[in-house]
Amino acid sequence: MAHAAASAGFIVLIPARLASTRLPNKPLADIAGMPMVVRVALRARQSGAQQCVVAADDKTILQVCSEHGIDAVLTRQDHASGSDRLAEACDRLGLADETVVVNVQGDEPLIEPLLITAVADLLRSRPDCVMSTAAHALDRLEDFLNPNVVKVVLDRAQTALYFSRAPIAWWRDGMAEGSPPRLPAPAPLRHIGLYAYRAGFLRRFPKLEPSPLELTESLEQLRVLWHGERIAVHISAQAPGPGVDTAEDLARVRAIFHPT
Repeated sequence: MAHAAASAGFIVLIPARLASTRLPNKPLADIAGMPMVVRVALRARQSGAQQCVVAADDKTILQVCSEHGIDAVLTRQDHASGSDRLAEACDRLGLADETVVVNVQGDEPLIEPLLITAVADLLRSRPDCVMSTAAHALDRLEDFLNPNVVKVVLDRAQTALYFSRAPIAWWRDGMAEGSPPRLPAPAPLRHIGLYAYRAGFLRRFPKLEPSPLELTESLEQLRVLWHGERIAVHISAQAPGPGVDTAEDLARVRAIFHPT
């Protein structure tokens, strides 16, 4: 695994919530002798970030982070989303509005450090955007059609036009009745749930009115576009490693750390 060179000033924040309907106590799940949230933080450190901080909702998470030398702050338990939790963490850490903050999900123990760096660098290079994120080209038709795989379409400046669970852009002629279904060309893009924000916008985001599109698609990033803000998108050459949502996902990731 490549290590990223130190990149000019950015912070990684990792939201971690103890309660999870599909996998209780998920941040504490053991992966090769370490809690998952610690695995995520150790990977994120390799991005060249100035600081990596876990934004936790429970003192148990703070304790395991402390035991492994990971910085952590305690946030409220009643936040509606990870971005709300990060907004509170920005205040607790006293971050200046212009600080670039990368949101690394606490269930991504195989996150690629270079991808974190790339998203942070992209936001710094795009003063016209309030956020940046990442995507990669899809190569399987079943992923294109899967509503659990979020797609994104871009403009010529690689700024997001729309995110959707639907297969976009829809290839009218290639998907016509009687044609063998196949992927459009160029390949559609799968959104990777990694975000960079400036701390000032991250503080402002939870106060923005939710978008009807966001509620329909259950995609929080659509609130940003609905309010007329812009999101820059880094195109990654490969898909990220698997995240952990379920017990089956956890078993799959454990097997990568401890192959049989």
